[in-house]
Amino acid sequence: MANDTDLPLPRLDGGEVDFEGGFSSTRDAPVSVKSAADLEQIFDVPVIVSAVLGNSKMPIGDLLKLGPGAVLELDRKVGEAIDIFVNNRLVARGEVVLVEERLGVTMTEIIKGDH
Repeated sequence: MANDTDLPLPRLDGGEVDFEGGFSSTRDAPVSVKSAADLEQIFDVPVIVSAVLGNSKMPIGDLLKLGPGAVLELDRKVGEAIDIFVNNRLVARGEVVLVEERLGVTMTEIIKGDH
C-alpha cells in the first residue's frame, strides 16, 4: 500500500545510482587512515587474556590424586606454539619467553577470522 511519503527506489543496473564525490563504487572511495588515537575510547575496556600451554584429559579421581610436584602431561611438545585467547576467543599463537626471571608470551602469529 503506497502513500505520499513513499519514494521510488533507484534502479541498480548502472543508470540512476550516483555516488557522491564521483566515485563509481565504494572500492574507489578514499580510505581514511586509522591510528591508535582513534581507538582511545576503548583503551580502558577490560579483557581476559589467556595463554594456553596445552590441554590434558583425565578422570576427576586422577585429578584429585595429584599433589605438589606432580607432572601433568599436556598435548603439546616443547617448543610448539601456544594459543593466546582474548575473552575465550583464539586471537594469536606465540612462544613462551623469559623476561627478567618471569615468564611472558610473545605473539608470533595473529589469527584472523572465526576460529
